[in-house]
Amino acid sequence: MKKARVSKAQKILAEADPSLLDLVDHVLNKGVFIEGEVILGLADVDLVYLRLSALLCAADRLARP
Repeated sequence: MKKARVSKAQKILAEADPSLLDLVDHVLNKGVFIEGEVILGLADVDLVYLRLSALLCAADRLARP
């Protein structure tokens, strides 16, 4: 029988077993910036433009030393 080839990404994901708490801790320590845009239009006329920018991190990361 032939062995199934395992990609490099699958090996990394198989070894990692982070819990949700570890993920939230990492996000709060490092911070995450999310940005997005939505444009709703009809007949090539833009009717609604929505822009979202969000910074998620721990409060002590924003304070200046």
